[in-house]
Amino acid sequence: MTDFAQARRAMVNSQVRINDVTDYRIQDAMAELPREKFVPRSKQAKAYGDAEVEIGEGRFLLCPRDLAKLVQAADIKSTDLVLDIACGRGYTTALLARLAETVVGIDADAEMVARASERLNEVRADNAVVLEGDPRAGVPDQGPFDVIVIAGAVDEVPQALFDQLAEGGRLVTFVRNGPVGRATVFTKGQGSAIGERVVFDGTPTLVPGFEKERDFVF
Repeated sequence: MTDFAQARRAMVNSQVRINDVTDYRIQDAMAELPREKFVPRSKQAKAYGDAEVEIGEGRFLLCPRDLAKLVQAADIKSTDLVLDIACGRGYTTALLARLAETVVGIDADAEMVARASERLNEVRADNAVVLEGDPRAGVPDQGPFDVIVIAGAVDEVPQALFDQLAEGGRLVTFVRNGPVGRATVFTKGQGSAIGERVVFDGTPTLVPGFEKERDFVF
């Protein structure tokens, strides 16, 4: 039987701390959250490995190193309102809930929304809620958000999500460039101005629905 508590400690020590994740809040949250409960039972033995874990058809939970570095890049404050896009089974939502004041997750898969809600209740993430809906559309009636997280790769970020950022708000995700995903922090300035900076590279799987729309050819 896998000792998940020991696996969590090993994950933080060998994948998170050594990769310049210096925010102790993130280290502590990842050391405490039972990652194995947020993946299918058949995948629990792989929950703490240094690779993505499949959580459903075409859906993956980011590897610990990439997720920790992405969340750290978002610079989440304890007073922030955060939106977790395509939240899947809720692990990222639960992690964000340890850092922010309130977290809203959204996913198009009703079964995953139900499982995420159950797990968030189990880990007592009382400041987080998961809604069923179109991740590309976000949750405009709940914003504006201080931080928006898309924990996977995208070809492009929908304008609707930028529109839901508060002034000074940050959106973090991996923008795909060929096989490589560039972890990027988008920051909203005055009006609709959006600045961006690349913080590191990774190879996460594309989030379904965030493929670049093909141009119509006559």
